[in-house]
Amino acid sequence: MRIAVLANLKNNAPHYEGMPDDKWDDLDSPRTVDGIVGALRRLGHEAEFFEANILPPFNLVEKLTDYQPDLCFNIAESHFGDARESQIPAVLEMLRMPYTGSKLLALALALDKAMTKRILQNHGLPTPEFQVFERGDEPINLTLLNEDGELRFPLFVKPNAEGTSIGVSAKSIVRTVAELRFRVADHLRRYNQPILVERFVQGREVLVGMVGNVQPGYDPVETLTFMPALELDHAAYGSDHAGVYTNEMKTVSGLEAYHYHCPAPLTPEQLRELQRLAAGVFYATGCLDVARVDFRLDENDHDKPYILEVNPLPGLSPGYSDLCLEAQAAGWDHDRLIGAILDAAVIRLGLSVQESAVSFPLSASAD
Repeated sequence: MRIAVLANLKNNAPHYEGMPDDKWDDLDSPRTVDGIVGALRRLGHEAEFFEANILPPFNLVEKLTDYQPDLCFNIAESHFGDARESQIPAVLEMLRMPYTGSKLLALALALDKAMTKRILQNHGLPTPEFQVFERGDEPINLTLLNEDGELRFPLFVKPNAEGTSIGVSAKSIVRTVAELRFRVADHLRRYNQPILVERFVQGREVLVGMVGNVQPGYDPVETLTFMPALELDHAAYGSDHAGVYTNEMKTVSGLEAYHYHCPAPLTPEQLRELQRLAAGVFYATGCLDVARVDFRLDENDHDKPYILEVNPLPGLSPGYSDLCLEAQAAGWDHDRLIGAILDAAVIRLGLSVQESAVSFPLSASAD
């Protein structure tokens, strides 16, 4: 197959006055793009990278029209707008070019954390209580306050539509109304978007990645390939990170300073429950081909799992991103992971086996 790899590199991103330092932390590095292109070529495909931007000098529409790919491998985050991850898929659908991964609606939904939580609630999937603030002086939901007008429990403050833990640090945990007001106002100023405030779930943080698709009429758990769950070793970071998967941990520390357990030390019952919930999130939000669901296990309620968010464009940096580390723990190298994502899309789209060179049959669990 001829495959166009679509991504947004950090060094190609625009810059403007007053831009937050972490503005482009969710964009990709050449290491990620080179890893995907290299994997596809080793799997027997023709593959080229294209910066996912329709504006000059990148001119994606013209370049894709000339290249005429059989399939696009999409990991584009784009730059501006509250549904920016759906912009390139919208262009591809206009061009009638097939692509890997979730479609427009799922990508737009997942980037909007509050809207995702509303969908999860509608499906009976557990997610922490929350409120969205568009002004710093908005009335606080009474369910978040005690009889004295103070917070009932610690709350967590973060931008509503960012990835890579942008805006997330130990300071995101607030314990008083005054702290809440200050942090919300600061985030509104820095990120210029609604701010999500949710109950902070004290406890373990576990990430569950999966590849494949939900088949009509089948239990979603049985039709997805789950990677071994990954647990953040928050105790290894000390008090500086306050038990939070911070932006610094994801972008500054590096793999040598990344502390985790994979497979996560979970009982078989806990793992099955997390997989069941992750499959439910995958289905409810319309994910396709690949996704990662992030959980906190409430230490004050017998490790009850709560869903924080779903990422339908999980990082794919070889040997570094969470999903890649999970696949590695399953005995999969990076080529096999990329091949499995590609094969999931090929099967879903009904492309011919001869064109796709399907090489990794998907099973219900990683071997």
